[in-house]
Amino acid sequence: MYDQTRQSELIRFARVAAGSTVIDVYPGDGDWTRLFSDVVGSQGRVSSFVPAEVAHFENDPVGRMRTLAKEPGRQNVEAASADLVEMRKVTQPADVVWLHLFYHDLHTALMQARGATAAQFNRAVFEQLKPGGSYVVIDHAAAAGSGTSNTQSLHRIDPAAVREEVEAAGFKLDAETTLLADNDDAHSIKVFDPSIKGKTDRFAYRFVRL
Repeated sequence: MYDQTRQSELIRFARVAAGSTVIDVYPGDGDWTRLFSDVVGSQGRVSSFVPAEVAHFENDPVGRMRTLAKEPGRQNVEAASADLVEMRKVTQPADVVWLHLFYHDLHTALMQARGATAAQFNRAVFEQLKPGGSYVVIDHAAAAGSGTSNTQSLHRIDPAAVREEVEAAGFKLDAETTLLADNDDAHSIKVFDPSIKGKTDRFAYRFVRL
């Protein structure tokens, strides 16, 4: 996770506030779900959405989110799981849909195993966001011009490709931040390599549903 200052700035960037309804897509350890839960308060809601494409993992991602939802003070959290493109069936209309270091996976064999495409998922997000809602994408940057060619091998994606795909679903780019940028990243190393892990150049976009 990032330091507290960056966490706070990213929450503001995402426009998560008291009373918001947030969908945290592929929440991992649930760190962001917990932060959002604290921010939205008793009048808000956080759906910790685990795609069915990864629900079979040995670390039991759905079970972990159900356990998280039972933590003291987490009455505003719900664990949800369905196929990527069926997210709408198990979550409520949202003010914010949050993808942290996940968008590139939409172009991998694992996430496409049930037939989902990035285009279909982006459309599902559009349909589930309230008008004016925010779709926030943070990911590892690939080299400019590389498109989606490094999503499987390096777990990176060209920011321009993300913007093109998301805008094609009807969104408008509302804001971007260089808060997580790192000019020392050559964009040529797999993000899990010890030499770069935790230090990748990352982009952050906020799209809005008009």
